[in-house]
Amino acid sequence: MIAYVGHIEKQTRENTDFRRVLFTGKHAQLVVMCLEPGEQIGDEVHQNVDQFFRIEQGAARFVFNEGSEHLVREGDVVVVPAGTYHNVINTSNTAPLKLSTLYSPPNHPEGTVHKTKAEAEAAEVMEHR
Repeated sequence: MIAYVGHIEKQTRENTDFRRVLFTGKHAQLVVMCLEPGEQIGDEVHQNVDQFFRIEQGAARFVFNEGSEHLVREGDVVVVPAGTYHNVINTSNTAPLKLSTLYSPPNHPEGTVHKTKAEAEAAEVMEHR
C-alpha cells in the first residue's frame, strides 16, 4: 500500500477485532482496536516504539510504569514514549472500548488481524520463538 486514506473514526467505531492493522509504512503503523467490557491490553513495553492512542468510543484507564493512572474517554489522546510500561483497561462493564493507535516505527506484521485478545497473545508467543 502506497498510502492510507480513510475515515478513521468510522473505521474505529465499526471495528470489532481486538487488533486490526490498517496501514504499515516504513516509519509508522496505523491500527484499530476493540477491547471488550472489562478487557485490558495487559502491561507491556515497547523499548524502541512510540505509541499514540485516540479513544473513539468508551472510556479507559491508562496505567504507566505500574503506578501513574489516567482516566480517558471519547476524543482523548494518549502518547506513550518508547520504554514506558503501559496498560489500557476498558473501564466499562457493558460497552466495548474502541480506539485507534499509531506505532512509530511499526510494531506488528503488516496486515495483522487478531479477532480476540487470546488470538493476539498466541500470535505474540509464536513471533518470539
